[in-house]
Amino acid sequence: MTLLDVDFEFRYPPSTGSGEAGREGASVACRWRDPVGEPRVTVFLGASGSGKTTVLRCLAGLERPQRGHVRFGDHVWFDAERRVHLPPDRRDVGVLFQEYALFPHLTVAQNIAFGARHLTHAAVAARVGELLDTFRLRGLEGRRPRQLSGGQQQRVALARAVFRVPKLLLLDEPLSAVDRPTGDELREELRSLIRALAIPAYIVSHDRVDALTLADRTVLIDGGRIIQSGTTQEVFDHPASAAAARLVGVDTILLGRIAAVEDGLARIIVAGREVRAQAPAEAGHEAALCIRAEDVALARHDVTDSSVMNRWRATIVTETMEGPFVRVGLDCGFRLSALVTRDAWRRLALKPGDDAWAIVKAATIRSLPRN
Repeated sequence: MTLLDVDFEFRYPPSTGSGEAGREGASVACRWRDPVGEPRVTVFLGASGSGKTTVLRCLAGLERPQRGHVRFGDHVWFDAERRVHLPPDRRDVGVLFQEYALFPHLTVAQNIAFGARHLTHAAVAARVGELLDTFRLRGLEGRRPRQLSGGQQQRVALARAVFRVPKLLLLDEPLSAVDRPTGDELREELRSLIRALAIPAYIVSHDRVDALTLADRTVLIDGGRIIQSGTTQEVFDHPASAAAARLVGVDTILLGRIAAVEDGLARIIVAGREVRAQAPAEAGHEAALCIRAEDVALARHDVTDSSVMNRWRATIVTETMEGPFVRVGLDCGFRLSALVTRDAWRRLALKPGDDAWAIVKAATIRSLPRN
């Protein structure tokens, strides 16, 4: 099993050209060991400016860290102490850039073959033909990039990235340059292409939908540091910190103090209101409570179901239509978000300014100790 062994620190220079604006004086520290023998997809998920693109650029050899090493199996790509820094063309990686970076003056076939080195004309033509078929580009080989759709441009860029059959595929925000409907369509196509290539892939993204639909594993990056990694389901179902919870889309994060713990269940005081949740620590400690909007039920009147541990009187603040759902902003003494179907919202007959009850089962709240 080939191991990707990464342990480096990159410090942004006074005037950075890395594409992560405003990071002067900051740093990115990255440390992990990843078996890459299987053709799985890993998504680096983080907000803009978190350092995720810098991680990818350091892997590709486009940036040079000041400390540490990057090793791929028996090959040393970077080692600060030994002053080893292999350029991108010697790292056996394929890179798909954010804007695809196709050469506008070259044809599809010429763009695909741009990375050819030391190959005969016949070998280049054979490889281009193979990729035209693989990426469903046959018949477009003579066109220029401006004559292609967004999906076709993506396929050309991906074909160019894998022309030399790389050991790793690195993709930098491959869907950020298109609108949401087009992105949804291209995401499905990208997933099929990556699976068909059977090459381990690392994708940088700020969109959690990319992780949920593309990734076998997800790595969360915040403030230039990896804060959690694991299978995508593990990371999304069990965020390890409040910062991780925000990245995976937890809608409400409440900070409070544990008043008491009984039978593993804590009474946590948040803005003067009591919240029941699994105890993350002993009484007296602070806690962060993560509540997903889809776990919040609404009612016009109080309920007495004993299985419901949290019932808060609330005022409807906002209503926002999101496709077949309605996102409802609530004031319970603290801010809370609920996500209900349009049909349920119509039956409740509520509107901003009305009073209601917010209902959340204790078991659905992810409670984390707050240091």
